[in-house]
Amino acid sequence: MALALTDQWIWDFWLARDGADWHIYFLKADKSLGDPELRHRNVTQGHAVSTDLTNWRYLGTGFAPAPAPAWDDWTTWTGSVLRGPDGLWHLFYTGTTHALAGMHQRIGHATSPDGHSWQRVGSGPCLDLSGPHYEEYTPTVWHDRAFRDPWVIKDPDGDGWLMYFTARVPGVAEPNAGGAIGFATSPDLYNWTLQPPVYRGGMFGQMEVPEVFEYRGRWYMLFCTAAEHWSEAYKAFNPQPPVGGSHYLMAGNPRGPWTVAPGPFFEGASPTRRYAGKVVDTGNGLVALGFIHTTPDQHFVGEVSDPIPVSVDADGLLHVHPEHLSPGARI
Repeated sequence: MALALTDQWIWDFWLARDGADWHIYFLKADKSLGDPELRHRNVTQGHAVSTDLTNWRYLGTGFAPAPAPAWDDWTTWTGSVLRGPDGLWHLFYTGTTHALAGMHQRIGHATSPDGHSWQRVGSGPCLDLSGPHYEEYTPTVWHDRAFRDPWVIKDPDGDGWLMYFTARVPGVAEPNAGGAIGFATSPDLYNWTLQPPVYRGGMFGQMEVPEVFEYRGRWYMLFCTAAEHWSEAYKAFNPQPPVGGSHYLMAGNPRGPWTVAPGPFFEGASPTRRYAGKVVDTGNGLVALGFIHTTPDQHFVGEVSDPIPVSVDADGLLHVHPEHLSPGARI
């Protein structure tokens, strides 16, 4: 069955594996708010565990905004979790503050001995936006200061760590061509250096919730975006009617160069059916999960889907196969 909570909506999520267990961390908000759009500013992070990505044991709230005043006293949004060489679990997350009207996103760091009870590292963000490579808050161009959704992996070519995040680049005439994937590096998970974006392809207004993984010698970067954020260049590159959902970039190395995958959008629909997708290797092949966003009659759902089989063709392109699921699967 899909991961669903009776009294709360679930949306963006991320996964971490620990032996036979899959840990899922996710954004959640009370359905008593009435309007699901209000969930973004009334958010906490939930935690559940599964051995099969289908049957989940809910462990409750693991992380929440800090008491005011703090740099993350309004929201603690999407991120990633991994276990470090120090034996601790590390959470990287997006924070906003009431003091800046929630428009300035920054990246925070917390650690945990058990993957559930988190302690913030320091009193401020671990990484903030600066320099000429990234667009600062420019409300006449874009609705927020895009600096969120950190995804951290071990550097396969060294001793350090790589971080990817949702960002925008300055000086682009078309707002929907300014979306980028930002990049930072660290020797130890605690000290981060902002680097130029690893992708600024001019294809989308925003590229949310990146997930970077290697499979059979190829590197993939999943991201999600809305139909209304396709650029004119991407509409020419992919002439299908615009959809919302998840697509991906491909590269031979995690530092790039990254290129957008050709062909149809990987996981898209209009209205958006699944969003903030993840692709994971179960050991028996790849599967995709996403949070169930909207019904065909445009009602918000707020659950995590059951895993959907994914195949990889001879060119390395990913294909999702909901037709292989049983009729009772929640997708």
